[in-house]
Amino acid sequence: MSSTPQVHPVDEVSAAPKLFALGLQHVLVMYAGAIAVPLIVGRALQLSSTDVAFLISADLFVCGIVTILQSFGATQWFGIRLPVMMGVTFAAVGPMVAIATANPGTEGARQLFGSVMAAGVVAMLIAPLMSRLLRFFPPVVTGTIILVIGISLMRIGINWIFGNPTGPTAPTIVDPAHSRWLSTVDDLSSAPGSAIPMIPPGLRAAPSLPNPLYATLGDLAISAAVLVAIVVVARFGKGFLANVSVLLGIVFGSGIAAAAGKVSFTRVIEADWFALVMPFHFGTPLFDPVMVVTMSLVMIVVMIESTGMFLALGDLTGRPVTRRMLSAGLRTDGLGTLIGGLFNTFPYTSISQNVGLVGVTGVRSRFVCVAGGGILIVLGLVPKMSAMVEALPTSVLGGAGIAMFGMVAATGIRILSGVDFAANRNSLLVVAISLGIGMIPLVAPDFSQWMPAVLHPLIESGILLATFSAVVLNAFLNGTADDPAATRRAAVLSDH
Repeated sequence: MSSTPQVHPVDEVSAAPKLFALGLQHVLVMYAGAIAVPLIVGRALQLSSTDVAFLISADLFVCGIVTILQSFGATQWFGIRLPVMMGVTFAAVGPMVAIATANPGTEGARQLFGSVMAAGVVAMLIAPLMSRLLRFFPPVVTGTIILVIGISLMRIGINWIFGNPTGPTAPTIVDPAHSRWLSTVDDLSSAPGSAIPMIPPGLRAAPSLPNPLYATLGDLAISAAVLVAIVVVARFGKGFLANVSVLLGIVFGSGIAAAAGKVSFTRVIEADWFALVMPFHFGTPLFDPVMVVTMSLVMIVVMIESTGMFLALGDLTGRPVTRRMLSAGLRTDGLGTLIGGLFNTFPYTSISQNVGLVGVTGVRSRFVCVAGGGILIVLGLVPKMSAMVEALPTSVLGGAGIAMFGMVAATGIRILSGVDFAANRNSLLVVAISLGIGMIPLVAPDFSQWMPAVLHPLIESGILLATFSAVVLNAFLNGTADDPAATRRAAVLSDH
């Protein structure tokens, strides 16, 4: 009498209603982070509200595609075939914002997405080699990098609350009386026979008046309400509710902002219920060599982070990750990033919150994440959802940003907590110097003004500076011994 082969929990397929419910749970856990990056980069590119909403739709759509590729698999070359949810990595935000700030508008978008596509190809090519590079990224290095990522992103969250340093919400504005005086002098100096010297080119009245749109008490109150809601839910919520505290905080803040008349639903009403996400929305991509190198370096960091996640997930699910599985998973990171560039989105990696959710719920089936990927694709095809997210005032996102980006920094601290600094004081130097170097672009943003312009995208990212510093210093001070167990432990600590 033949017995039925035992199905591994990773390969179990539940009934459709259960798959949908568990998949939706994974989507809700990652949703707040998924919408944050297109909002950040879209506004840094100074795109229109319609285009920012499109970025959100495209991101959700590609998140779904790449999640299915990673969890379900596609040939022996792609997909780790574990319960993995894929999303945009925050590690790429700093360099992408630097590229967007230096090259705003459609032209900058074409350069950004060209560099993302090229980085995806590079990642696919080097995926089999990554296991040999792991020894350069022990916990002291990855913890430092993630800490700097979190600190760098905090600036964005804080600006969401108070207002950006430049533009309509800058802290100070030009006194209208000064502008009128300067305009009058300009007219007089241009008159025939005038003895008044011409105004030198580039001379402008300096901002000197407090801007009534900066740090308004109403915006501060909304951000504070979001932050308080997140803390309350995290304190009193259990299990799944605690995992979606940030999302619930955003929903709560959105209700307050709508009641205060700070949300315009005009674009939401005008948006379609269904629209295809088309590739090359901003035109043919451009490939700037320095930007390509920048994003390729980011992908190396992303793949190191993914490696730790995959190893931890292998332990949680009882399916150890082989070198072949690891290569297929990392290759899918690259393929997902290439697809992201095609569809006007960003680099992709496994989401640590969802790895933690697998541990919390004990549900190890990869088909749950396949269902989650399907839900994300559907959400990406509904423009009204993206228009609603884009309509949120930045004060709502600011309160959530403090929590989200702070958790990234706290994750870096948790990883560093596993480093034995007492036994090896050199590791303190690695963290101390790399953290300081990573802060240079934040504290002295004009430090590169006398350096070659082609280097600016590389050196204006504190994340890349900290990565380079940590890798080099650790290799010099501590050597490069391979320790997969330490990488696995760091990945478990990074589940936030």
